[in-house]
Amino acid sequence: MHRTAWTDLPVVTRHAVAARTGPVEGAETATEGVMSPLACVLRTAGGRRIFVKGTPVDAPTAWMYRVEAQVTAEAQPAPVSLWQIEDSGWLLCGYEFLDGPHPDLSPQSEDLAALVATLRTMSETPWPATVKKKPLPARWGALVPAGQADALAGATLTHTDMSPLNMLRTADGILLVDWALACPAPAWADTAFTVPRLIHAGHTAEQAEAVARLVPAYELAPDRAVSAFAQSLCAVWESRERTSPMPHRSALTEAARAWADHRSVAA
Repeated sequence: MHRTAWTDLPVVTRHAVAARTGPVEGAETATEGVMSPLACVLRTAGGRRIFVKGTPVDAPTAWMYRVEAQVTAEAQPAPVSLWQIEDSGWLLCGYEFLDGPHPDLSPQSEDLAALVATLRTMSETPWPATVKKKPLPARWGALVPAGQADALAGATLTHTDMSPLNMLRTADGILLVDWALACPAPAWADTAFTVPRLIHAGHTAEQAEAVARLVPAYELAPDRAVSAFAQSLCAVWESRERTSPMPHRSALTEAARAWADHRSVAA
C-alpha cells in the first residue's frame, strides 16, 4: 500500500494534530504493517513520540480505525489510545509510542515467560459491550467445522493477530499493538492463536501446547473447542494462501496444519 507522508497531509489537519500534541518537530513513516494509508511516528517539541495511523474519512475501512481506537482503549496490554481527529478529509488516531524489540518466541527463549504473562492478562479482558463487531465464528463462517461454531463463541476481547511483529518487549512486559482485527472470542482464543506462531518459531506442536497450557484459560478450555479452533484456523490460513499468496504465508500455514494434525492424532 502507498503510504501518505505526514508532510503530505493538509496543513489544517496537521495543525489540528499539533493542537493536541504541541509543535511537531519531525515525523518518520512506519515501515512495518501494510494496511494504513498513513502510519508514522511524530516527534514533538517536548521530546515525546506519538504513533499516528489514519485514513481518508471516506475510505470504506474508516470505521475500522474508529473501532480500533475504542477497542485499544479497553485492551490489556496495549498502548494508550490518546485521541482521534477528523479534519480536512482525514481520520487520524494517536497512540502512545511503544519502544522495544519484538520478542523471541523460539524454544528456550527467555521471552516465553513474559509471553505467558501477557496471554494470561489478555484472557481476562471482556469485550466492550458498546463496540459492535462480528464474533470469531461469524468471521470464519463456513470454514468452521459443521456444528462447531458454538465452541468458538465467547465474549473476551481478543486480538486475533498474534504475530511477534505485533508484540513489543518493554519494561512493562510484552505489549501488543495493532488491534484492528480484534473481535469477541473465547478467553483462550489469543493463546490458541499463539500456538502456530510458536510452532513457526521452532517448537513442536506438543511443546507449543505445553507453553499454551501455562495460561489457565487455555488449560481449562474444552478439548473439542480447541480442536475445532485448530481445524478452523488451518482452513482459514489455507484459504488465504490460495486466494492471496504472500511470501510469509506458506510457512505459517504449515505450522497451523501441524497443529491441527497434532490435535487430530491426540484425539
